[in-house]
Amino acid sequence: MLDPKFLDDIGAKMSALLANSPVKDFEKNARALVSGAFARLDLVTREEFDAQTQVLARTRDKLKALEARVEALEKARGE
Repeated sequence: MLDPKFLDDIGAKMSALLANSPVKDFEKNARALVSGAFARLDLVTREEFDAQTQVLARTRDKLKALEARVEALEKARGE
């Protein structure tokens, strides 16, 4: 049976080999490219989107209340 330490050593050597390989550089470059593309798209976080959704809902409720109030005042004025 294989010694677990032997497997750990092989895993550590493979990780070190991959860390110094062009694959790691490609990963860094790809991440930078994708991050730059997202930054240009002017995206927002989910938290910011949810917060703005709540603000919009409150604003709509206030607008409905104000419309009802204006309608009631117009009816009272017309009578």
